[in-house]
Amino acid sequence: MPPSRSHIHSTIEAYLARHPGERAGLGTLLAALGRPADPASRTALPGHITCSAIVIDDTGRVLHIHHRAGGKVLTPSGHNEPGDNTLAAAALRALHEEAGIPPGAVAPWPGLGGLPLDIGVLEIDAHPATSTLAHHHYDLRFCFRLRHVDAAIALQAEAVCEREWRPIDRVAAPTLRDKLLKLGTAAPAGEPVNASALIYNDQGQYLLHLRDHLPGVIWEPGAWSLLGGGREPQDRTLEETVRRELREEAGLHVPVLRPFAVEEARGSDGTTIPIAVYAGRWNGNPADLTLTEGVMLHWFAPDVLPRLRISSSTRDLVYRHAASGPEGDHEAVRSDTPREAEPPGSCRPPASPPAAAPSGTVLNVVGVHLYLEDSDSRVLLGLRHPDSAYAASMYHFLAGHCEQEAALACLVREAQEEAGLRIEPGDVELAHVVHLVDTPGDRPRMQLVFRARHWEGTPEVREPDKCTSWSFWHPDELPVQTVAYTRAAIEGIRAQRLYTEMGWA
Repeated sequence: MPPSRSHIHSTIEAYLARHPGERAGLGTLLAALGRPADPASRTALPGHITCSAIVIDDTGRVLHIHHRAGGKVLTPSGHNEPGDNTLAAAALRALHEEAGIPPGAVAPWPGLGGLPLDIGVLEIDAHPATSTLAHHHYDLRFCFRLRHVDAAIALQAEAVCEREWRPIDRVAAPTLRDKLLKLGTAAPAGEPVNASALIYNDQGQYLLHLRDHLPGVIWEPGAWSLLGGGREPQDRTLEETVRRELREEAGLHVPVLRPFAVEEARGSDGTTIPIAVYAGRWNGNPADLTLTEGVMLHWFAPDVLPRLRISSSTRDLVYRHAASGPEGDHEAVRSDTPREAEPPGSCRPPASPPAAAPSGTVLNVVGVHLYLEDSDSRVLLGLRHPDSAYAASMYHFLAGHCEQEAALACLVREAQEEAGLRIEPGDVELAHVVHLVDTPGDRPRMQLVFRARHWEGTPEVREPDKCTSWSFWHPDELPVQTVAYTRAAIEGIRAQRLYTEMGWA
């Protein structure tokens, strides 16, 4: 499945949030995002998206490939293909195809958060022999560091003839060169350049961070993870990195942090990142912290982890730490099982984590959505904030994830919290269900769409960090930037269908 339109849109908007001065220069790219044609398809005209891999070795040089056609010297680059579930994955596939470097031999550059380092607009000449018209390439340039200096580079013989490692000041693209020069020198291959904090309290619980759901833009999108991030030039040590990240992400200070492990985290695109993990005790309330990234912070006992969307490496890390009895002064406790009284001074190892779901079982995320029509049969949609965790700058139902609650209770709560609407459960009926996989390998989602026959109140913006406006739209005149499954659900309701599947092979 190729990169979704929402993934492309959120990636570019997140990039422009870092480089607002480039918005005007990328006007043709933004215009392409608004057209019906897939902007990542090589057939889209007058231009389409390509993806490049900017690979830097341990001496700070950048990989270039000499192409047989036209004698051009370029960084590995290519069009998006159906199997590329993210834009970064397209860049990594081009790197593998043109230079023979597998995704596991490189790591995303720290501090970029999965975003391109640069976006260039390239003019491509017409090629009459292949009936190719003149067009533009909107080249998204993703930066990686070479983790294995002995990584074999097997050139694609029919297309390229030579490789070259160029100093950064000889990179041809001016905007890319300027940004590379600001990155500083690369860290030695194989050394951790990321650090995370494994924070626990006296009850044996662990502090986890729910990340924004931005597939392809951030690491482990929509999952519970540890706080932390990439090393920056001013960080003298990785402990300084993790302390800075705790301060910046949550305003959190942990007095004592001790090295616990170095973990290899693997992303869905095949890249790996060595992460230095520091453990520390904190007994505060996450609700008192000021979170600047992600969705929320919460304490979890180890036995709850199999019920969460969390990477196996993070889950196993917590289990190992709990089993080790951190510093010998606490033991992990189960959240739902009474403990037997124990003699003073006794030391019982923490309970074993509960058995995982049967092999092959994948737990689905359940979402609830409000289908609300006014007297003119127009449907209520909200314009998502540009920095929203999901569907940034797109129109979407009033919606939310089911927590430890019934679906109708969730809908009533979300309607009040997000838009100030009062709805009685008895005035609601199930109108449509969308069983969705946004990108291959992503967690499946069961999206329940409920129609409210009666409600009280006028939609108002209650959560401006998620939604900037509410408005009613006729189903025949939905805005172009409507979330795909929202549009599909509206079409299904109008056709009196109850069920739609999307994203399944």
